Amino acid sequence: QLQASGGGLVQAGGSLRLSCATSGRTFSRYAWFRQAPGKEREFVAAIRWSTSTTYYAGSVKGRVTISRDIAKTTVALQTNSLTPEDTAVYYCAAGEFRGLISSLAYYREGEYDYWGQGTLVTVSS
Repeated sequence: QLQASGGGLVQAGGSLRLSCATSGRTFSRYAWFRQAPGKEREFVAAIRWSTSTTYYAGSVKGRVTISRDIAKTTVALQTNSLTPEDTAVYYCAAGEFRGLISSLAYYREGEYDYWGQGTLVTVSS
């Protein structure tokens, strides 16, 4: 139900805009996670669909912006000032409504029910 796109090869300092299409329906919350080679998957950013409230990992805050497009039912991740450490497969994820959840829940993989196939971002030095 989720289709991620927009990855590619970029030089350090460059930018990429990733997109997550949601097959015409919307979910309560969306997030981007990433997994670098040899590392565990980690949280990058999340957004609450109804209010557009956003959450960011400290490692990317200020360089990354997550946003939603209501008309297109897509979620985008704008990434700027990329470094080789940002090289990873980026996954979009979506969670069903479960009532009121804490802000910390947005950072947890277990709060997301659907996952896209991932899009590879490679940053060269």
